[in-house]
Formats: sequence, C-alpha cells, structure tokens
Amino acid sequence: MPENNTIQPKNVVALKRVDDNVITIDLVELFFELKKHIVLLILSLIIGGGVGYAISRFVMVPTYTSTSIIYVMSKETTLTSLADLQIGSQLTADYKVLVTSRTVMENAIKKLNIEGMDYLDLRKKITLNNPNNTRILNISVLDTDPKRAKELTDAVSECASDYIADIMEQDPPKIIEYGEIPWKKTGPHTGKNTVISAMLFLMVAIAGVTISMVTDDTIKTQDDIDKYFNLPVLASIPEKDPEAAKKADQYNYAYRNKKHK
Repeated sequence: MPENNTIQPKNVVALKRVDDNVITIDLVELFFELKKHIVLLILSLIIGGGVGYAISRFVMVPTYTSTSIIYVMSKETTLTSLADLQIGSQLTADYKVLVTSRTVMENAIKKLNIEGMDYLDLRKKITLNNPNNTRILNISVLDTDPKRAKELTDAVSECASDYIADIMEQDPPKIIEYGEIPWKKTGPHTGKNTVISAMLFLMVAIAGVTISMVTDDTIKTQDDIDKYFNLPVLASIPEKDPEAAKKADQYNYAYRNKKHK
C-alpha cells in the first residue's frame, strides 16, 4: 500500500484539491505577497471601518431600554427562614412566565392604546432578569422611542402585578421602581460595528490576495520551473536593463562615428 511520506517545511501549508493534487502555500511567500499589497489592505481597513460607522450612525435606528423593578413577595412568605427564601425564588420563576403571558401583553397594549402592535411584538421587546439570590424581577423593554420604552415597561409591570394577584390569589407583587425615560441609547454600538466591519473588509482583502497568489501559475522565476515542471534550468537570459541598454546604444553610436572618421 503506497504511502506519502513527504515532509512539508514548517512554513508551508498544504491544501488538497479534489483531484488529489496538493497545493502548497509558503507562509513566507504569502507574507511578502501581502506586504506588496499593503496599500490595498490599509485601504480595505479604512473603507470597511467607514462603512461600518456610516451604517451604525446613519442607517441603523437607535434603540433605548427602560427598566422597572417588582418585588416578589406573597402574603405567606416572610424573611425569617431559608425555606421562605426558596419559596420566593420559586415564585420569581413563576412570575417570569406570567409576566410575558399573552393576557398581560394584550392588557398592556390596550392600556396604552398602541395601534399596529400585537402581543408577539411586545413580547420580543421584553427582557426579564432576576439577580442571583434575590426576589427582585427586572422588566426591561427595548424600543426605538425612549418615551414609549418607559411607558411600556410601566404598563407591563402594572398589568403583570394585577394579573399575578388574580391568578395566584395573593397580594400583588410590589412595584418598587418604575422605569425612566432613557436618553442614552442601548444600540447600535457604533464603535464595535466599526471594528467588526473593518476586520471583515480586511479579511476579504487578505483572502483575495491569497487566492490570487495560489491560482497564479505563471512562470516568474527559475524556482517556478522546478516547481511546476520538475526540470532543471540549464541557462537563463538576464532581463534587459533599460538604462544599461541606453548607455550601450550611445557607446555603439559614438564608436561607429569614430570608426567612420
């Protein structure tokens, strides 16, 4: 059974084609090829960053987050035992489900009289967070209008409190903090998007240079003849130097004129 025991140098990466021919990429050669195109790489980095910044700054719609806080406390629980704390944590998990229920969503929309929004749309805007070892539930609403974000989180908190009290037949959860109008946008992250876009453009440029180098099978040096044809070079004709050729022509012209005289 034939074995291929060819040892590749450390600075060479081997890629296998479909027809079992092996393409080798010399990393040193690739480095110098990229160095030759350094202007292209820098331009791609600048253009990519500019595109990412422009999209984040002028195309993407800013979003804002407002958060209200409710305290999970039933009339049966107290703060005197570990069992009570565990019960409160279990209630918090139940509240997470009830807060985003269809009934609560629809009641909040009706309360604010928002047209063109259904309970699924509102549910996508809501994020619930329960800090560890607490009976606190944060209700955050993400919206493109900061004022509406505050109104939505307040409406959801109030409707959820009433609904939970009715379903679980207990005292309603206490709303300990209503949302506020957020003036600082949550997204998009202009700086992050600029860096990501710049790196993507740079990677595309590097990939283009690499593919161009790999697929270029033209003969440029003596090593290419040995690489592609496995033949030794018997002789080579040096490239014509324009300056040397010009001087030679001038010398020959002067010599011929002197000889004729």
